[in-house]
Amino acid sequence: MQVPQPEPAEGASAADGGTGTATKIPTPSAERDHRWGFGAFFLAEAVFILASVTLAALFGNPRESAWFSTALVCMLMLPTLVSAAVAVVITLVRGNGPRLDFGLHWRWEDVKTGFGIGLIGLLSTTVASMVWINWVGPENATSTVSSLLDGVQLSPSLAVLIFLHVWLIAPVCEEVLYRGLLWGAMERLRWSRISAFVLSTAVFAIGHLEPERTWLLLIIAIPIGVARMRTGRLTASVVAHQVNNFLPALGLLLISLGVVPAS
Repeated sequence: MQVPQPEPAEGASAADGGTGTATKIPTPSAERDHRWGFGAFFLAEAVFILASVTLAALFGNPRESAWFSTALVCMLMLPTLVSAAVAVVITLVRGNGPRLDFGLHWRWEDVKTGFGIGLIGLLSTTVASMVWINWVGPENATSTVSSLLDGVQLSPSLAVLIFLHVWLIAPVCEEVLYRGLLWGAMERLRWSRISAFVLSTAVFAIGHLEPERTWLLLIIAIPIGVARMRTGRLTASVVAHQVNNFLPALGLLLISLGVVPAS
């Protein structure tokens, strides 16, 4: 007589024959029990602001600093890195770690989704940027990063470091904060994905503390949030964010190397 086989355990791969011996694929944070909420996001955001203010007070205008390269790297990179590190520590202490709480793990399906949505977002961002530049004027159409690098020619190694940060590293850190901690706090309270998308998009735009660019940042954030909402995991939004940042990062690289003149 044939013995009935049990149904595969939730999260088990199809290749394990339902025995549950294969490594389970983590599920989104909405299905996980973590013990952090909005307070975690506020703490990480406070660390970002405190680090930014402290470095600005320490170095002042990096152009006038005797330690120009050090000041530039610290002011551009440290606040984002430190606040993201705080977010990760919070998930380790009060949750299940970023892999489970955020869905921050490698899946080709999420990578492809994020890349596709990121390309669409890159197109919409390019159009929105052109409209915005015509609206405010080229002299006012600068971000915090571009204003720090305006008229400055960097060494190749420093220029590449900043390029990699803007393109690859900063998107990971920002996604951990806005569509990781903040989104996860809303999921913990059983908010809908639409509500999480709307609030995280708005806070992302406002949280950059660049009032003149807020409307542009809203448009930039929409496809990134869509990637997070569609998959329920952070990997897709990280990839979409990195795709969106590639052209601006490349532009900064070429300008800082003196390959093309600053506008």
